[in-house]
Amino acid sequence: MLNGYGKKLEALGIFLTIMVGLCCMNGCENPPSSGSLKNIRRVGEITVLTRNNANCYYLYRDQAMGFEYDLAKAFADYLGVSLNIKIASRWDKMIPQLLNGEGAFVAANMTHTPSRAKKVVFSDSYLFIHQHILVHRHNRHIQTPEDLAGEVVHVRRGTSYQEQLEKLKNNGIDLETKLHDDVPTEELIRQVARKKIRITIADTHIARLNRRYYPEIIIAGVISDKESLAWAVHPKAKKLQKEINRFFKKIKKDGTFQEIYTTYFSEIEKFDFVDLRKFHRRLKSHLPRYLDTIKNAAKQHGFDWRLIASQIYQESHLNPYAVSPAGAKGLMQLIKPTALSLGVKNRFNPSQNIHGGVRYLKQLYDFFDNASDTDRLYLALAAYNIGKAHVLDARKLARDMKLDPNKWRSLKETLPLLRFPKYHQAATYGYCRGTEPVRYVKRIRVYYDILKREGIEYTQESGEKQVKDEI
Repeated sequence: MLNGYGKKLEALGIFLTIMVGLCCMNGCENPPSSGSLKNIRRVGEITVLTRNNANCYYLYRDQAMGFEYDLAKAFADYLGVSLNIKIASRWDKMIPQLLNGEGAFVAANMTHTPSRAKKVVFSDSYLFIHQHILVHRHNRHIQTPEDLAGEVVHVRRGTSYQEQLEKLKNNGIDLETKLHDDVPTEELIRQVARKKIRITIADTHIARLNRRYYPEIIIAGVISDKESLAWAVHPKAKKLQKEINRFFKKIKKDGTFQEIYTTYFSEIEKFDFVDLRKFHRRLKSHLPRYLDTIKNAAKQHGFDWRLIASQIYQESHLNPYAVSPAGAKGLMQLIKPTALSLGVKNRFNPSQNIHGGVRYLKQLYDFFDNASDTDRLYLALAAYNIGKAHVLDARKLARDMKLDPNKWRSLKETLPLLRFPKYHQAATYGYCRGTEPVRYVKRIRVYYDILKREGIEYTQESGEKQVKDEI
């Protein structure tokens, strides 16, 4: 028989058992401190688990960059906390590290798969992709999943690519999968381009982007249905998951997501094999002749030499004797009045032309001091191409249209409008071929992206970088 005190203890125990059960039924959250939204805000810091590669996170000229990094930094800003980067030692270690509380979320171009969803909770998708077959141009006969029969396909171990290839094998396609331990997809693509291996698999955006770096590759057919890229959080970090979802909804609505995406994947849907192959060839055959001069001029005026090299290629294809129909001459296509104002006496002299052109670009860059970061650079490049006056007209038109005149994304809309009487008749400086500067900046961005890629090496184990200062 229980006395009165014992009965009270028994009743309390039953009550606590019921409450714990109800709490579990309602998804009571008790994640590690790293994944607790309340703790993140209290500490003022959030840790992201990611990888040191071209699509996630890297350093370029001592600046943190990468598609996933920029998204994660925007999320940290959205929460009002600082961002801490933790580089996973291996791809297959990220989820275990997340579950061990070493980070709050994984942002690493990770596909939401059923097998991973058994271990972690995913956010809403921020990008939809397919898995593509990648081959060398000489193997263009390999196009469909059925064409993989009898072939060896190289992918990283533990990826969604491996899972999908296993499904194809189970469906009767007699292919062999060669698994590589923690080798980046970009490295396998490079091996395809160099004919060291025949076939690999890559997600849509990775495949299209790497086509720039390796024009010899062909993006063939898809082997998967549409899949989602998402961030992963601890299974108990439901509040953090919901906040991430709110964040993605917000940045997709206000244009922030598109701006970040464009920074890294601008124009990847378009591919000019002839132009890019010529560009890669001239990097080796022509650029070394002028490289010292380009580096000196760029350093003198605070520009990345790779940007200047990209602009020179767009202007003249690295031909010092190039002459345009409008009379612009030399590597940086200086017109006579501009050259005289810059002290350039011989426009066909490579050193004079380069130093003069970079000095002129710096003048334009200084002029657009209300803009910031890359927007300021793009405005300066557009003015170099079409003239400062027309850029001023485009900025005024942007203000009239309730767009930010200091954002390049605004001028991408307004500059082309100056071709039409409705707009150029009201402009101070009249008609201009406004599509040309937009195309001009696009091409320079593509060439610059290629040169930046060639200027960075990644040390997977430590997350450190090495910058090569040669081609």
